[in-house]
Amino acid sequence: MRRIAMFVAASTMTLSLAGCGMLDATGSSTSATPTKGNDITVGVLMPDTINTRYTNFDYPIMASKIAELTNKQGHVTYANAASSASKQVTQMQKMIDDKVDVIILDAVDAHGIASSVKKAKDAGIPVIAYDRLAEGPIDSYVSFDNELVGEVQARTLLEGLGSNVDTSDKVIMVNGSPTDPNAKQFKTGALSELSGKVTIAASYDTDKWDPVIAQKETAKAVAAIGKDNVAAVYSANDAMAGGIIKALKADGVTNMPPITGQDADLDAIQRILAGEQYMTVYKPYPDEAEAAAEMAVYKVQGKDIQFDALTQDQVDSPTTKNIPSQLVQVNAVTKSKIKDTVVADGIYKVSQICTAEYKSACAAVGLK
Repeated sequence: MRRIAMFVAASTMTLSLAGCGMLDATGSSTSATPTKGNDITVGVLMPDTINTRYTNFDYPIMASKIAELTNKQGHVTYANAASSASKQVTQMQKMIDDKVDVIILDAVDAHGIASSVKKAKDAGIPVIAYDRLAEGPIDSYVSFDNELVGEVQARTLLEGLGSNVDTSDKVIMVNGSPTDPNAKQFKTGALSELSGKVTIAASYDTDKWDPVIAQKETAKAVAAIGKDNVAAVYSANDAMAGGIIKALKADGVTNMPPITGQDADLDAIQRILAGEQYMTVYKPYPDEAEAAAEMAVYKVQGKDIQFDALTQDQVDSPTTKNIPSQLVQVNAVTKSKIKDTVVADGIYKVSQICTAEYKSACAAVGLK
């Protein structure tokens, strides 16, 4: 609730400032002295291609917002590390060498990228940590309330188990990559809800969020537990949920136990309709991506009032304290909530979800 209040306060502050004449209609600040004009270059570094959201949503939304804020004069340099921490270091070094004005960084390895963040800082290039809290002297951070994500996943999983949930019910936990600080927070949040209510029969921290590894981990757990004894599977994201379902099917499971996810991938939404995956967490990417774009532009243009209004919360990394931040709220998506979330927000059209294979499932929940 504290974080929700902070987020609302940020929005309210922006409106209040506009009402007082401190921001004009275009969002420029009358009290700040711009250090850059509209002809700026923003470097955007994304971590992987396994999660389709980065290519399909985050980057395009950022690029569109940067163009809007700079009267189409701003430039965006984009790179995706394809899950390679060393590749991302090289990509970031190139952006530093090319003297971009600001970097939006979604780190593959939050700890390993710290020296690159320092190099950018030394070169006078602000770094905005995006989605994952990178270490080093970052200037701001925008993400979701990650412990809340885990809590939402776990609470919905328990709902899926029904009113007769018992401490003897065996749950497999397939968590995210140990190099991603978000994964630890998702796990912490989930355990805060699951502990004492079910038995965690097996738990894995999955390298690079790799669905193939998740499939192997699940197969190993099922072999030890027995397919008929798996009450539910906590999966930290949708890509791994896909691997988990493959493992269960390979072991002859036809009636899937509740399986969680995150990111609202299109195939995950379809799996939810088909009854293979129980839920996903929808994180409003437009809110997060647009906030990052605004932070980047306002930071290099010296628009401190707008920047401060966007970053009313504070978080700590292992290396940096009191990082100005914005934490965006999240939504649980089960079968009955698809229409009111990803469809209502324009993330997917009904025609994209309701292909021939899913027509009857869509009709059953009023998607048409």
